[in-house]
Amino acid sequence: MPTAESQTTKILNKPRQVELAIATITCDGFGDENFEKAFAIIPKLPFKNVEFNCWYGRNLTPNGIRSIRERCQQHKLTPICVQGSSFGASGNVIKDVTHKLWNMEAARQLGCQRVKFTGAKRGTEGGLDAIISVLKELAPAAEDMDMLILLENHANNNLENLDDYDRIFSAIDSPKIGMCMDNAHFDGANVDLMAVVDRFHSKILHIDLKDTERKGIHKVVRYGEGVTDNAGVVEKMLAHGYKGYLLIEMAPPQNPQTLEQDLQKAYDLFHKYER
Repeated sequence: MPTAESQTTKILNKPRQVELAIATITCDGFGDENFEKAFAIIPKLPFKNVEFNCWYGRNLTPNGIRSIRERCQQHKLTPICVQGSSFGASGNVIKDVTHKLWNMEAARQLGCQRVKFTGAKRGTEGGLDAIISVLKELAPAAEDMDMLILLENHANNNLENLDDYDRIFSAIDSPKIGMCMDNAHFDGANVDLMAVVDRFHSKILHIDLKDTERKGIHKVVRYGEGVTDNAGVVEKMLAHGYKGYLLIEMAPPQNPQTLEQDLQKAYDLFHKYER
């Protein structure tokens, strides 16, 4: 019969189902910084899980991947997701498929089981049809690799509204393909956050937490200074049994002088939702 001590140990060792993570762009912004700012700032904060925004060539070379892995080991950080550059396959599905496959391989080498992509500007690069064509090729590979492909919404983007996701999930029914719900971008596109949760809660696999200045305009501000109901989304998703990461993605940094304090505040706001 298990002792009380062994039961307690088992509970303490049980992996969490919902955890906070932080994106490197909260520190690096959108430039090619080789994650130097991220690795200088994040180890000073309570976050241990990191999403890497791999948008530049050197991030995804063998040396680049090795550098990320070694620096994470040095600072006791855990890579949890690779965000690659957007879908774009106008007349060239093969290049987009291979680009996404390499992001998946980079994630695998880092010990991640998640990759994330958004779309191109709305109506360009083959639109939603091209994204669906690429995903049809990627779905079997994702299942073979046990890799989640997270589709992130952006305002004024081929991945923007409820109908876009309806089309994708109607065309591709894979447990490895789901939504990254970016709350501020949905607000920026005037898409009701609670309607997104109501319709797609079973497909939401990753949640980006950030605040936008006002509805209809995507302009990132510090948490609590805008209109985005991040807490409401998280609480509603938890009621649906959400398992995954809650990603701090206040980008670009609002003020380099107060960045550490701003990110500590974000941790303090949301760490109560970890499970």
